Amino acid sequence: MTLLQLDNVGYRPDDTTILSNIHLTLNPGEFKLITGPSGCGKSTLLKIIASLLSPTEGTLLFEGKDIATLSPEAYRQQVSYCAQTPTLFGATVYDNLIFPWQIRNQTPDPKTFLADLARLGLAHETLEKPISELSGGEKQRVSLIRNLQFLPRVLLLDEITSALDEPNKQNVNEIVHRYVREQQLAVLWVTHDKNEIAHADDVITLQAHVRTEAWEVNRERA
Repeated sequence: MTLLQLDNVGYRPDDTTILSNIHLTLNPGEFKLITGPSGCGKSTLLKIIASLLSPTEGTLLFEGKDIATLSPEAYRQQVSYCAQTPTLFGATVYDNLIFPWQIRNQTPDPKTFLADLARLGLAHETLEKPISELSGGEKQRVSLIRNLQFLPRVLLLDEITSALDEPNKQNVNEIVHRYVREQQLAVLWVTHDKNEIAHADDVITLQAHVRTEAWEVNRERA
């Protein structure tokens, strides 16, 4: 069954057209990229799929059900969103990594946090580091780890490697692709990185519509 399906989705707040005529499907184990010029609505599209914004037209289905009929909390546990500039909670990295466990009333083994930090290239000491002292790249990796504590069905990534150097970018790519291959995770990734684009199953390019100045989908097979 198709995990996500967008039918004629648009977003026109205050009579301003940001997105229109978006048709998109995502299946288990698919890795799709979204690209396009700045300001074309890429992040807006991810936020709509993440149920952080409501489309002003069209329908978004998750496993065949309109997401408007689903519990937002349950949906967001299955469709997880990582922002380019993530919002971190509490005082320390530990506060963020324990959060997904707390909302599920479960107790984690802190050793798993240390293992997750290590594979993302972060030192063990990072666990107790104040979030106010984290670099942009550290925040992006902590956000990704937080979103992977309980593996969602769909992972939405908004330029999450923009603050990383090349070795760490490649490492994040390998980790995400491993989840896609081994766990059938479905991924939608907004990026401008040519290496990430080259490894996608499908590249979705948002383009301007000449008559309406709306942004539409144009697909290319990577």
